[in-house]
Amino acid sequence: MNRPDPDADLKAEIKVIYEEHEGRYGYRRIRDELANRGQKVNHKKVQRIMKELGLKCLVRMKKYKSYKGKVGKIAPNILDRNFTADAPIEKWVTDITEFKLFGEKLYLSPVLDLYNGEIITYTISSRPTYSLVSGMLEKAFERLPENHKLLMHSDQGWHYQMKQYRYALESKGIVQSMSRKGNCYDNSVMENFFGIMKSEFLYIK
Repeated sequence: MNRPDPDADLKAEIKVIYEEHEGRYGYRRIRDELANRGQKVNHKKVQRIMKELGLKCLVRMKKYKSYKGKVGKIAPNILDRNFTADAPIEKWVTDITEFKLFGEKLYLSPVLDLYNGEIITYTISSRPTYSLVSGMLEKAFERLPENHKLLMHSDQGWHYQMKQYRYALESKGIVQSMSRKGNCYDNSVMENFFGIMKSEFLYIK
């Protein structure tokens, strides 16, 4: 009982990182930040220490569900969780998320390039209508070169099943890919972007 705590320095560092980021970071991101500072610590140990210190991530992500059953055509999961790309405009992913700002519900529809995580374009609307997605597509198409081999991946939300959406992709020679039903990991890069955006940009302040 009288021995010094071997994790005392680590606990102090975890608390500093937690306070620096105002409670936005959970144990995984604190583990990553520790690694950035030259300390490789197992995520389970970080989780245990945070529990001991009473440090909890203040952010709880809310997922907008646009799945309404089969309302159009379901595309195959061609991306198949291969989230790496060798060049820009090779693999794009998209989704819709909901958030509240000043008491108003808003919906965000971005396109992310898997090559470098760049947000190609986005639209924001107070209603999750098809125009939210069609407007996003129109702006994204402006970034397309004449010769491309683009794959566009989404979940099975009703917007992406619609004939208008599918024909818009076909008209530009874009291959459509969809996540499997109810499997958020098939589009995890987009989900991760939403989580970071909400936690760091919206929810705390």
